Amino acid sequence: MRDIKEVVIGKEYEFLRTNKHLKDKLVFLTFGGSHAYGTATAESDVDIRGCAFNSREDLIGLGSFEQVVDTNTDTTVYGFNKLVSLFANVNPNSIEMLGCKPEHYVIYSPVAQEMIENRKMFLSRRAVNSFGGYANQQLRRLQNAVARDALSQPEKEIHMLGSVKSSMMSFCDRYESFDEGTVKLYIGKSNKEGLETEILMDVNLAGYPLRDYKSMWAEMNEVVKVYGKLNHRNNKKDELHLNKHAQHLIRLYLMAIDIFEKEEIITYRTDDLALLASIRSGKYMNEDGTYRKEFFELVDEYEKKLEYAVANSSLPEQPDYKRIEDFVMSVNERVVSGEY
Repeated sequence: MRDIKEVVIGKEYEFLRTNKHLKDKLVFLTFGGSHAYGTATAESDVDIRGCAFNSREDLIGLGSFEQVVDTNTDTTVYGFNKLVSLFANVNPNSIEMLGCKPEHYVIYSPVAQEMIENRKMFLSRRAVNSFGGYANQQLRRLQNAVARDALSQPEKEIHMLGSVKSSMMSFCDRYESFDEGTVKLYIGKSNKEGLETEILMDVNLAGYPLRDYKSMWAEMNEVVKVYGKLNHRNNKKDELHLNKHAQHLIRLYLMAIDIFEKEEIITYRTDDLALLASIRSGKYMNEDGTYRKEFFELVDEYEKKLEYAVANSSLPEQPDYKRIEDFVMSVNERVVSGEY
């Protein structure tokens, strides 16, 4: 296992110490991806995730900072205000930062410890849609791959429509909300050569933020692109990617069950590493690249466990907004006063 303290002192991470939004403003850094989950292999990339204080200019001036992304090192550092909003929506890719192993944090401020110790204030039944949406995306990718040879073009188009709709489940949590029916997707007759049917859309939006629409369109387009890649996979590398999707699907269910049963965020999956490793190694994949019935039975089992956990959970419908707001104001007041 890599030592995060040794990783981030490397020359390639110098931007953490020179970028105007990050230098002297880091709240914490931690592992993301397989190193955070405990599923890393010798070939796994290192992902770094973190948080930085918004500056005084951001808070009371004309500054604006949401995140810094460094693709060379697979690093994403969010502005404090942006990250808190993602936490409140129980965004799976963000909330996991609060449940890493203690030794996987590089903590630059007491605020990080304060945030982690009070992480339950972010938990709510919103996790049903957020985790469920991400899990559905992973499942649809696998279903599409399994069906690539067995289904006709119109049937494959229906699978792809399901994938796109799954990706849209979390849009209201992350973008300007829109009423049901303002973006309608459906299957219709196609005039394109080689296609009997295709996904069509009706859009009825007025005064809608262009940036939000651009981001949503990019996400929907990415689903279609991924489906095309899976539909034409023909090498070992693609099979490894599919097994990684399968592993992530089960991990999402396991994390969501913990959130509803234990009201805990458990990112490092100590008790589940053997199961996750077996999925990634291809235990449930057939020689032709499809998935065995046992894998989808496993998915059904965890789906039922999650349904039971949700039905019997004492989590509130919404996060503790008052407590979150008090926390955010306390931190930002300290920033404005010059403490950070």
